[in-house]
Amino acid sequence: MNSRRLRRRLPPLNALRAFEAAARHLSFTRAADELAVTQAAVSHQVKTLEDWLGLKLFQRENRTIYLTRQGQAYLPAVRQALDTLAEATRRLMEVDALGPLTVSVLPSFAAKWLLPRLRGFRARHPEIDVRISTTDYMADFARDDVDLAVRMGRGEWPGVTAIKFLEEDLFPVCSPALLEGPHPLRRPEDLRYHTLLHDDMRQDWRTWFLAAGVEGVDPTRGPGYSDSSMVIQAAVEGQGVALGRSALAAGDLASGRLVKPFEVALPANFAYYIVYPPAAAEQPKVKAFADWLIETAAADS
Repeated sequence: MNSRRLRRRLPPLNALRAFEAAARHLSFTRAADELAVTQAAVSHQVKTLEDWLGLKLFQRENRTIYLTRQGQAYLPAVRQALDTLAEATRRLMEVDALGPLTVSVLPSFAAKWLLPRLRGFRARHPEIDVRISTTDYMADFARDDVDLAVRMGRGEWPGVTAIKFLEEDLFPVCSPALLEGPHPLRRPEDLRYHTLLHDDMRQDWRTWFLAAGVEGVDPTRGPGYSDSSMVIQAAVEGQGVALGRSALAAGDLASGRLVKPFEVALPANFAYYIVYPPAAAEQPKVKAFADWLIETAAADS
C-alpha cells in the first residue's frame, strides 16, 4: 500500500474537543467549565483550529457566538469521531479492568512481605487474579504490561503517581543460636566476634555502628548479597548477623527464626511506594490493590 495513503492530516485533538464543546453549548464559558480549562484556553484552541483549517467556524457578535455554515457542516463529523474514540477507549479500559492485575515488585519485597500477606487480598477480592512480576528495575508501564508497581525510594519518579505506604527501620538480626556460645551477643561491641552480612547498602552497617557508639569494628567485612531476602535467610541459618529491614524481617522475627539482640534502630533512607500511571487510578482493580497495601501496612505497624 502506498505510504502516502496511510498518512492522515488531522487537526489537534484538543482543538477539536474545544470546538465540539463550544458548538454544543454555543458558549466558550460553558465549554470551559465542561473541559476544566479557562475561557481563554477554549477561545485559543478554537482559533488554532480555524487557523489550521483556514476557515471561520464561529461568528462572534458581542458576547454571543454562532456556528458559521462551515462550522455547522463540520460539527456532526467531529462529534461522531470524538464519540467513536471515547467509546473505543471505554471498551478498551473495561476489558483491561476485567483482566488480571499485574504487579511489579522487588524480589526481596515479594518473598518476605507481599507473598506471606497476599492471601488477605485474595480473600477480600477473589474476583481479581493477581500476577506478581519480580524485577529490580522500575516498571515501564507503556512497555511491560504492568498495572501497578511497588518500589523503594523517595517517590521522585516523573510521570507516575507514587504513594508512600511503608517505612522501615534498620537494626541487627540474627539466629537465636548466636545469643549463646563462646561469644554471645549481649552488647553491640560483641559484634566484633561475629560475621557481618551485607546487602547492596554496605554503608548501613557503618551508620549503625556510629549510632550505637561502637568503635574498632570494621563495618565492611563479611559476605554480601545482591538481594535483601538472601541476607535475611543467611541470618536465619546462623551464618552471621544481618542489618535487617523491619518490613522484610518481620515474619522471621514473629516466628522466632530471628531475634533482635539490640534496641538501637535507624530509620531507613528509603520507603516503599505504590506506583502506577495516573490514568490507572480509575481502574477498580488497581484501586483495590493499592487500598489493600495501605491498610495492610498500617495494620502491621
